[in-house]
Amino acid sequence: MLNETSAVENYQAWLNDPNVDEKTKEELRGIADQPKEIEDRFYRDLEFGTGGLRGVMGAGTNRMNRYVIGKATQGFAAYLLKSSSSPSVVIAHDSRNNSDVFSLESACVLAGNGIKTYLFRSLRPTPQLSFAVRDLKADGGIVITASHNPPEYNGYKVYDAAGGQLVPADAEKVIASIREVTSFDQVKRLSREEAEARGLIVWLDEDADERFVDAVAAQSVNPELLRGGAGRDLAVVYTPLHGTGDMPVRRVLEKAGFANVHVVPEQERPDGMFPTVKSPNPEEHEAFTLAIALADKVGADLIIGTDPDADRMGAVVKNDEGRYVVLSGNQSGAIMVHYLLSNLKEQGRLPANGAVVKTIVTSEMGADIAASYGCEVFNTLTGFKYIGEKINEFEKTGSHRFLFGYEESYGYLTGTYARDKDAVVAALLISEAAAFYKSQGKTLYDVLLELYKQYGTYLEKLESRTLKGKDGVEKIAGIMSDWRSNPPAEAAGVKVTKVLDYELGLDGLPKENVLKYLLEDGSWFTLRPSGTEPKIKVYFAVRKDSLPAAEDAIARLVAEVMARVDALS
Repeated sequence: MLNETSAVENYQAWLNDPNVDEKTKEELRGIADQPKEIEDRFYRDLEFGTGGLRGVMGAGTNRMNRYVIGKATQGFAAYLLKSSSSPSVVIAHDSRNNSDVFSLESACVLAGNGIKTYLFRSLRPTPQLSFAVRDLKADGGIVITASHNPPEYNGYKVYDAAGGQLVPADAEKVIASIREVTSFDQVKRLSREEAEARGLIVWLDEDADERFVDAVAAQSVNPELLRGGAGRDLAVVYTPLHGTGDMPVRRVLEKAGFANVHVVPEQERPDGMFPTVKSPNPEEHEAFTLAIALADKVGADLIIGTDPDADRMGAVVKNDEGRYVVLSGNQSGAIMVHYLLSNLKEQGRLPANGAVVKTIVTSEMGADIAASYGCEVFNTLTGFKYIGEKINEFEKTGSHRFLFGYEESYGYLTGTYARDKDAVVAALLISEAAAFYKSQGKTLYDVLLELYKQYGTYLEKLESRTLKGKDGVEKIAGIMSDWRSNPPAEAAGVKVTKVLDYELGLDGLPKENVLKYLLEDGSWFTLRPSGTEPKIKVYFAVRKDSLPAAEDAIARLVAEVMARVDALS
């Protein structure tokens, strides 16, 4: 929300507040002659988006810092205490700068409110936090991470008792509680020493790690095949991209029987500056440069990479020309859906009420594959919290059995041990699929081409435009308003047959500022402001009879739509 007072007044309030430490005030004095910087830092309070709080680190109401963290945690504490007299919370953090500081600050504020907190002694993946909330029967969770964002970012995600990120109705209650915290005087806090002495901070041991690893390893579809030698025969290169995935991914792969795993040495150690990449994002091809070099050296069949908090997994395979190519999230998802369902069917374990869940911006290829196996496909809004919500619904009603959930943005989950996307289980499943098909003389790229032949050549693309600051927020709003008010009659020469405005609350989904345009030939494109970054994202999808035809169609569609978006930005 925008602050009722001006940015300059908020800036001065921080400088004069006795609760704000001298180091922070010194940082603020350093921007005294930079009005645009003051405005950007103080024109609003950092808000919850699709992934909770996320922003650039620094002093200010629109920045990630211990004071913003403290107010958010005080609000979360008040929310929890309304429904339980003795709630407990699990906290985890990734490898980013200040993540450990923000994690401990959150725990100390919870302790100040009498709330027991379980803390990991060092960095852990986001999906492990989701698992631990369920495992420890806690009332909520917090993870300090900015996922795949650049080094200057950090974030704060809140989880419910089921281990899922808060859905809108619950998030609004937390936001309302946070808004009631109008001054830093209202933030209750104990020191670490006092919190530990009173048993309000409890440090988790290795048993918690083992339970998570065991839960992930239990999702293996063909454990006998892997232990029989297929796991050993597959050469895998893995990069944790300086993040949290190194320990759990390697342990799970080893436990499953993969004995030929090579870790990129330059990217093995946690480092919040992510020095070897422009962005620690497995969606970016550049992030795999060092991994591909190592794969060439060792003759790898598969390359996998995980983002800093290990909830996103990217895969690289050799194409039919022998070159390593990065699979899109949609392609990896389709391969895993096919591998999982075909093997469950072969083993007689495919349930009659099986369900696959995806988002509205995810390719329809995986949906078509799932439908061919008799599974029902459910669509959700963007954000894995909605997929987690569907899992909860299935377990409560018994209507369906969850088999697989995924997003185009490299987030996957099989199994119900967690309620968030998990790069660790995705690394296991894609490696297992590669080993299975290698035992049949095929590569994952061969399998992809077979799926194209059977279901059609699906091709997708994501374009985004970064528009920072207050002006950027206004420009993004203007773009959405223009497209909403003036929908195109056609795009790239193809008639637009339907406009889906999710702000109206379509198909029983929560209202969200998303526009999706369906074209006569089955293509579509979607405009969506990011909930975690100052970006507008535009998703494109086509389905054709051949790869050249699909590449041509999507290129023309992207060019025309983005020309209009760019003209408005």
